[in-house]
Amino acid sequence: MAGRHRWLLAGVLTAVCVLLVGPAVPGGDVFVRSLPAGAARGVVPNRVMTWNLCNPCGARDIDRAREIATYAPQVVGLQEACVRDVERIRDYLRRYYGLVYHVAYGPVLHHRGRCGGTPWAPGGFGQAVLSAAPMTDRVSAEYPDGGSEDRGYLAVTTTVGGRSVRVFTTHLAQRRQETVRAHQADVLATEIARHDRAVVLGDLNAVPDAPELAPVWAVAADADARCRPSSGAGCPPTTDWLRRFDYVFLRGVTALGQRVRPTPHSDHDLLYADLDLSP
Repeated sequence: MAGRHRWLLAGVLTAVCVLLVGPAVPGGDVFVRSLPAGAARGVVPNRVMTWNLCNPCGARDIDRAREIATYAPQVVGLQEACVRDVERIRDYLRRYYGLVYHVAYGPVLHHRGRCGGTPWAPGGFGQAVLSAAPMTDRVSAEYPDGGSEDRGYLAVTTTVGGRSVRVFTTHLAQRRQETVRAHQADVLATEIARHDRAVVLGDLNAVPDAPELAPVWAVAADADARCRPSSGAGCPPTTDWLRRFDYVFLRGVTALGQRVRPTPHSDHDLLYADLDLSP
């Protein structure tokens, strides 16, 4: 009788776990949660996403992959990304969710404490782009002054919604470094202005009406019509401290809609936009 009770208890606990975390799919050495109801069924060809992964936050790469797979954007711009983490995320997306992405890296710092590795080959830390279409003309650049930590941008040319687009992903200097961010925004805006059609993804560490973002606003618009430098209060927050720091800026491209999706796996929410790239 005691044995039967143990089996019943085990069954109840298993059912509770499934309700709490969702059913698992075979994952070898990792526990893989299946996608939630309503998840994208494949890559959404006109969707772009930005996400600061938060390093170090201790999140599992399999959980990060699941978050990306839920919305399955054509292009993902990542910040605070370790090369090894992105490699695993990309592998999990393919292996468990059937999503195949090309990858471009833009490390600005090689630091064993941030990204592992060996003393003579520390891991790369910075930006990365995942794209369902091949990428060309990769440019990875550091800002002349990164502030308290090296910062930069990564730019590639790829296809979104069937059209060729220049895509940037960037991470500006930390809070309370307004002067540094202003110089970085100048550099970034100059590069954006070189292209008739551009998508800029990133963590700018500043609210929409911050004066240092003026150069970017001068050459691009936010994908969310509520987000303007004169009316930043209408922008949904994208961070755990309820500030709008993450953006999808567009130049020569129109947005159909934008969404902020909370996640427990970073101190930044996922932010994605569906674009209209018709001629």
